[in-house]
Amino acid sequence: MKIIKVKNLKIGEGRPKIIVPIVERSKDKIIEKAISLKNNLKIDTVEWRADFYDDVFNRGELSVMLKKLREIIPDTPILFTFRTKKEGGEKGISMNEYIELNKLAADSKNVDFIDVEIFNEAAGENIKNIHDAGVLSVGSYHDFFKTPSKMDIMKIFCKMQDMGADILKVAVMPENTEDVLTLLSAENEMYTKYADRPIIAISMSSLGIISRLSGEVFGSSMTFGSLFRISAPGQIPVEQLYDSLNMLHSSLCFSKKKN
Repeated sequence: MKIIKVKNLKIGEGRPKIIVPIVERSKDKIIEKAISLKNNLKIDTVEWRADFYDDVFNRGELSVMLKKLREIIPDTPILFTFRTKKEGGEKGISMNEYIELNKLAADSKNVDFIDVEIFNEAAGENIKNIHDAGVLSVGSYHDFFKTPSKMDIMKIFCKMQDMGADILKVAVMPENTEDVLTLLSAENEMYTKYADRPIIAISMSSLGIISRLSGEVFGSSMTFGSLFRISAPGQIPVEQLYDSLNMLHSSLCFSKKKN
């Protein structure tokens, strides 16, 4: 398993790293939230959900906002995400706009990762542009209605890996506890048998909360927590998430030493 190092963060070893999203519409509110995240030692990565931003399609304003975020949080990795309407985001966008938006973010050098929805015709070009700029890509797939079969989830992970995404993310909606087990089983098999890079596996809503806590057991390298508004159903407040992940990490370390 390849460990990805970004700034002082090592993704793919130890406890899952905590990502906190900023989901605000105005420049002032985004800046306010970024300032409140600064120097919070319980947060490993900040995700800027740019699809919430009112001026996201204004290139000048977007560039200014990216620069400002980096100035506020220079030492914390930043994940840039424009989630399309198709996968649960706030705004519609053409594929040309989607490519250009992600390229602008990558070329700015003010972000460390960029989310790429893997099931659209722009995915390959997006990943290439992002890598050409020296930025990491997070291949992603979201289903807010159901949980695919175990085999289909693993195929999605493998497609992302084959396309060259640096981190592989699948988030799905469970209808029952069996769906949660399906996600965890697919995650664990991908992690132990096929993945050569970090993966993120999330079962959303309150039913899937265990998937946000158990990554160190089943193979997920990062998880999303909330400090303000949530960006997806089932996100846990950062304080609780941090304490739970560290408690599990300590128990696992103790168990390994004992054995």
